[in-house]
Amino acid sequence: MTSVVTADTIRIPGSRTLRFEGRDHGSGVSFFLVTNDPGQGPDLHRHPYTETWSVLEGEATIGIGDASVVAHAGDTAVVGPDVWHGFTNTGTGVLRMMCIHASATMIQQFRQDETQDDTKETD
Repeated sequence: MTSVVTADTIRIPGSRTLRFEGRDHGSGVSFFLVTNDPGQGPDLHRHPYTETWSVLEGEATIGIGDASVVAHAGDTAVVGPDVWHGFTNTGTGVLRMMCIHASATMIQQFRQDETQDDTKETD
């Protein structure tokens, strides 16, 4: 199957971020293409699979477990399954980052509610 998924069809309502869920398009991976202003980022959360980030523009401070790393345009970071993580745009401009989920279906559990699997986007 060959197709183009247009940005407008996967844009999160009221957001600049795109959410691509692989299962809906015959793909084994999913992703968020994040566009965040300074100070923005998702709450702590985890997945039962790896997540890989590629910073396209700007600066992100990424919390991975007890560690914190700073990534800039061109940098890549990876978090393993079931590790609490999150990121914040700590730069002075827009952060654009691809957040690749090693799963055809996104599964996110937010720390504030450890008993609920939630697939809302902020990452």
